[in-house]
Amino acid sequence: MASLRDIRNRIKSVKNTQKITKAMKLVAASKLRRAQDAINAARPYAVEIGQALQRVSSSVNEGDVEISNPLLETRDVKKVLLVVMTSDRGLCGGFNANIIRRAELFLKENQDTYEEIQIATIGRRGHEHFRKKENLKVRDYPDLFNKLQFRDALEVAQELSSDYIKGEVDAVYLLYNEFKSAINQIVTLSTLVPVAPESEEELPEDERAVLEYIYEPSAQDVLDRLIPRYVATLVWRSLLESNASEHGARMSAMDSATKNGKEIEDKLTLQYNRARQANITQELMEIVGGAEALNG
Repeated sequence: MASLRDIRNRIKSVKNTQKITKAMKLVAASKLRRAQDAINAARPYAVEIGQALQRVSSSVNEGDVEISNPLLETRDVKKVLLVVMTSDRGLCGGFNANIIRRAELFLKENQDTYEEIQIATIGRRGHEHFRKKENLKVRDYPDLFNKLQFRDALEVAQELSSDYIKGEVDAVYLLYNEFKSAINQIVTLSTLVPVAPESEEELPEDERAVLEYIYEPSAQDVLDRLIPRYVATLVWRSLLESNASEHGARMSAMDSATKNGKEIEDKLTLQYNRARQANITQELMEIVGGAEALNG
C-alpha cells in the first residue's frame, strides 16, 4: 500500500498537471477564436471565386470559341499526389490520428488502382509518420502553421499545379480536417486538380449564368488568371480549416484532461484520507494496548 508521502506527492503532481492542461486549454481557446474569424472570412470568398469560375467557363464555352486551361483538362489517372495536413504538435486528441488513419486507408484502397501514389505532408506529425515508409515518395512543406500566410498557400498551389501541368501527377487530392465546432472536426478528402468548378445545376437559380459577358483583354486571359487563384484559395481554405480544427481539438482534449485530473485528484484525496485515518486508528490502538499492558 502506498505511503501517505507517496499519495501526497501524487496529488501534488496531478494538481500541477491540471494547471498545465487548464492553461493549454485557455491558450487553445484564444487561438481558436482567431482561427474561426479567419476561416469565416475565407469561406465566402472561396465559394464566390468557385462560382465565378463556373460562370466564366460555362458562359464562354457556350459561345463559338471554346477556351481551355491545362488545370481544367482531365486525363487517365495513373499517378496521384495526396496532400496530408496534420499539426506540428500533439496533445490534440484524435486530430492527427484520424487524418493519418484516413491517409493509410487511401493508400491501401488505391495501391492497385494507381501506378504511383505520392505523399505531400503539411505538419510535422504527418511527416514523421510517412517518412519512415519505404517505397513511398514523400515531400514536405514545413512550418506553414507557425505563421499562416496566403503567400505560402500560393507557393504550394503553384508547385502542385506545375507538377500537374508537367504530367508528373495526374491528380492532386487534399486531406484535412474541416472545422465544424470545437468538438466536431470532419476528415475531408477533396480534389485540388484537375479543377472541377461547380456545375450549373448546383448553383442557385438566380446565380446561374444567364448574361453574356465581355472579357478584357480576353476570356482566355481571365480564365488563366482566375484558375490559379482558385487553386490557391482551395489550399488556403484547407490550411485555415485544419488550423482551426487543431485548436478546437486541443481545447477539447485539454478540457477533458483537466476534468480527468480533477477526478483522479478526488480519488487520491479519498485514498489519502482513508490511509491517514487508518494510521491514526492504528496508533490509537497501539497506545491503548500499551496502556493496558502497563496497568496489567
